[in-house]
Amino acid sequence: MDFVQVQNLCKSYPDAAMGEFKALDNISFVARAGEVFGLLGPNGAGKTTALRILATILQPTSGTVRVFNYDVTTQADFVRHSIGFVSNNTAIYDRMSAWELVEYFGRLYALPDDRLYPRMEKIFRKLQMEEFRDCPGVKMSTGMKQKVSIARALIHDPPVLIFDEASLGLDVMVARALQSIVMDLRDQGKCIIYSTHIMREVERLCDRVAIVYKGRILDTGTLADLSDRHEQTDFEELFFKLLSQGDEPRSPMDIRLDLERLNAANIAALKAVN
Repeated sequence: MDFVQVQNLCKSYPDAAMGEFKALDNISFVARAGEVFGLLGPNGAGKTTALRILATILQPTSGTVRVFNYDVTTQADFVRHSIGFVSNNTAIYDRMSAWELVEYFGRLYALPDDRLYPRMEKIFRKLQMEEFRDCPGVKMSTGMKQKVSIARALIHDPPVLIFDEASLGLDVMVARALQSIVMDLRDQGKCIIYSTHIMREVERLCDRVAIVYKGRILDTGTLADLSDRHEQTDFEELFFKLLSQGDEPRSPMDIRLDLERLNAANIAALKAVN
């Protein structure tokens, strides 16, 4: 089943002052093929922690995560072959050209030559990378490096793509090109997880969104669903309203009702897939 399923995910770290710091506190969501699912929240909300668990970089404290029907804890190798990961600070080897670096990652995925090279040619054309295919990493601009990061994430044609604050630091033209790439991947039937703190990107790209704050999902749904539910047509105002509510103490009954509502939304999403 080609979507991401996250259920009651928690991630905690030891903390000298508090005893325990909860980076993720019982979050749940699903993301389907052919959609862009956005994780929207301020820096430090827990978005990157969640995505690193999806990518098998971190281990969850509790809860379950399945990517393309593989468990991230017990079937990590299969998960890694099913995802492409793009962040805003992916390292590029200074001495390798764009072509050499994407080729290297293709070989890591054991792609045979008759599949690897035609796919590289196609990706380089699509991302308009041909003019700097022989440029070494040390001479690449930020936009060039980000295109190389996208190319190497796509080389093995994964069903799930994760973009973690991928537009951060990009100029307007490259950021716009990135959005076009994401929409094209969605139209190809890929499952896209898109993390950002930029509301304009969410409004332009995301089919559904989860608003994340202090390790919790405050609400999830389409932009229309969220607007109707909170009686707010201005999405920026809606976002800050939810964040201010997230700072208020919650009773056990409030927490239970929140979990019931989010679980109902996730069950509805799963039924829509099946």
